[in-house]
Amino acid sequence: MKKATTTAKKKKPNPKEALGADSASRHIDARIEELDDWRGEMLARIRRLIKQADPGVVEEWKWSVPVWSHDGMICTGEVYKNAVKLTFAKGASLKDPSRLFNSSLEGSTRRAIDFHKGDEIDGTALKALIRAAAELNATSAIERRGRKGR
Repeated sequence: MKKATTTAKKKKPNPKEALGADSASRHIDARIEELDDWRGEMLARIRRLIKQADPGVVEEWKWSVPVWSHDGMICTGEVYKNAVKLTFAKGASLKDPSRLFNSSLEGSTRRAIDFHKGDEIDGTALKALIRAAAELNATSAIERRGRKGR
């Protein structure tokens, strides 16, 4: 008796699925491709700037959105109908001399930047903010390790 054989199609990542760190980048790629409009282009530009600012950044997929971390969460990239929102987990603790933060300003912890169709990205200022967030996480990680050693 002959066994039935099937050919496995390469499955495109579903950006709404929960996943491990090893496939997060592929899910972010799929999300950008799925958008197929200015929001996908904006998310892709933001992602490039984040990676340029911090080559050690780790891409994750949590809560159905891209997450960028380094010694803790730096920011998330949420996509809405009229905006791409970059939410910084510890944004209220960051200096923002270029005044990029324009959303979630009333919170005591997070701050966000809403990017709209046609907005230009100040790449230099955004990279400085990403680096500051990563440095804040690194400092916090060192302090946590120091307290454990006491």
